[in-house]
Amino acid sequence: MSATIDTTVHMPAPAVREKHAREIAGLPMFFAGLAVVAVGVWAIIEGVRAADANEPSAGLLIAGVLVFLAAALLLRGLFTVAPGEARVLQFLGRYVGTVRSDGLRWANPLTTRQKISTRIRNHETQTLKVNDADGNPIEIAAVVVWQVEDTARARFEVDDFVRFVGIQTETAVRHIATSYPYDNHEEAGLSLRENADEITETLAIEISARVQSAGVKVIESRLTHLAYAPEIAHAMLQRQQAGAVVAARTRIVEGAVGMVELALERLAAHDVVELDEERKAAMVSNLLVVLCGDRSTQPVVNTGSLYT
Repeated sequence: MSATIDTTVHMPAPAVREKHAREIAGLPMFFAGLAVVAVGVWAIIEGVRAADANEPSAGLLIAGVLVFLAAALLLRGLFTVAPGEARVLQFLGRYVGTVRSDGLRWANPLTTRQKISTRIRNHETQTLKVNDADGNPIEIAAVVVWQVEDTARARFEVDDFVRFVGIQTETAVRHIATSYPYDNHEEAGLSLRENADEITETLAIEISARVQSAGVKVIESRLTHLAYAPEIAHAMLQRQQAGAVVAARTRIVEGAVGMVELALERLAAHDVVELDEERKAAMVSNLLVVLCGDRSTQPVVNTGSLYT
């Protein structure tokens, strides 16, 4: 199996991108609005006083009302932005920019403003039951750490960017799970169990490609659950145990053969005893039985010879 898979996801090009909105500090505009309100109130009070004195007052009353309305419109342009948030501004349905500066801000009072969180978020998928590349049913789950990077795309390119991230994450997890085997059984290629770092890197790349159109940046993704489905878990456990036993026995035999070779070489080098081929075969057989057996051996004293 190939070490990598194709994670190319073709999403439509975004129709809008984030830009900075025209806005200013809100505190000076707040005091300016209060001053205009004070002027309007003064004009209305003077108009009422002139009316009580039978003097011309219509102009003052109208001016006071207009100034008061202007102050209300001016104060409507004030809004607050908390840390980790942004405001997307629209004027008559058209996107005019995003405000990221926190604190009290002022912008065109005729614009509408929608709050979008730019904080780091987590999304953990449910435990999904899928078939791996070998057709074995497995259970898999993942967590993705993400953040809104482009507020305009998050607001206008998709209906609900939070739900969009959740669905695309599950889709990517399913795709990754079906593209690799759970265990490669000592064959070439990557597997979900043995190559977690490579798999999670591939998963992060695919999720990033899928959610990029929503203006979302993937910070990290990790598999949080990986196991065979219950209906085959016992059989796969027996297979793993059998493989472990075979590997252990292979290691024991390799070591035993090396020890036998070393023993024969030492006996021949120091002229301890001269062994013909038949005696060598008997010695090798006895040593292999002792070294490879899974039970302790019982010593047997041979008072005769190999030939009698």
